[in-house]
Amino acid sequence: MRSGRVRAVAACLVVVAAGFLSHSCRGGGTPPAPRIEITTIPPADKGGPDILDVIAGRVVGAAPGQRVVIFSKSRVWWVQPERQQPYTEIQADSTWKSPTHVGMEYAALLVDAAYVPPTSVEVLPKEGEGVLAVTVVAGDASRSVVRPTVQFSGYEWVVRAAPSDRGGRNAYDPKNAWTDENGALHLRIAGQAPDWTCAEVGLTRRLGYGLYRFVVREVAHLEPAAILSFFTWDGPAVQEHHREMGVEITRWGKPADKNAQYAIQPYHVPDNVARFEAPAGVLTHWLRWEPGRATFRTARGASADPAAAIVAEHVFTERVPAPGNEQVRMNLYAYRRGEKSLEHGAEVVIEKFEYLP
Repeated sequence: MRSGRVRAVAACLVVVAAGFLSHSCRGGGTPPAPRIEITTIPPADKGGPDILDVIAGRVVGAAPGQRVVIFSKSRVWWVQPERQQPYTEIQADSTWKSPTHVGMEYAALLVDAAYVPPTSVEVLPKEGEGVLAVTVVAGDASRSVVRPTVQFSGYEWVVRAAPSDRGGRNAYDPKNAWTDENGALHLRIAGQAPDWTCAEVGLTRRLGYGLYRFVVREVAHLEPAAILSFFTWDGPAVQEHHREMGVEITRWGKPADKNAQYAIQPYHVPDNVARFEAPAGVLTHWLRWEPGRATFRTARGASADPAAAIVAEHVFTERVPAPGNEQVRMNLYAYRRGEKSLEHGAEVVIEKFEYLP
């Protein structure tokens, strides 16, 4: 009798232990930490604002409401695909996919719904304070970046393929920039409102101080919400306002405004902008860039003489940037923040670019 009772008690203990273990496996213990993987790795490249590739991966153990934040490293870490769109959604099968600007390294963060990522950082965020998992990979050295280019005025220019928030969010298509049989550069805004695709080209080398000359065939036909720009640009140089200065042909969506300006950044400083009226016909725009001085002139015709038939000029002596890693850029795009929106596409012809040290 005693041995039977012992066996019964032992059997009960086994059942209780099995029940406890079963309860632990069903969720009574600590669940595994979530993780994030990168399965499609873009090329390793120094990067830039013009070129996009695709990055993809999957998450394990993500909860509803969580998202992915991607960074690409080009000097510093930049949120992807852009600061206006810093989040990538997780699909029902736990995968994620996004366009990204290329870089030398890539990072993917699993974050909660309240996390707000920085636009750029020198050191990646660590786990904690809304970041649930982080993974970092080197760019794929076996892959090469395809850069659409165009040859114009003896220089090679990269044609923008990535979107931009300049003037409001605009898409860019390499098909909107080309040279004709005479060597002139054409820039075009194509499509239908509001889904325009725009054009931008950037010089593949830096030039620094010197005389810059742009010969443009016609601008009088441009709508108030179209913008044609010739400018210097150094993307990573945030503290130097990107070393941006140039000529902008636009009325900023206001039909009664003058249609052109010279500007250096930051534009909200009144002395950094000089408005003028650009007349019809062929125009030549000059920028002479010197230490502490930027002299702009616009003249009728295609003369190489900066003093010929001048219609506007202005000299900036404050906040003029020093050379760094800037490029010369030219673009034609839609201004989406004005009182009047773009109604039709547009095309301009740039006959010549010239640089003299």
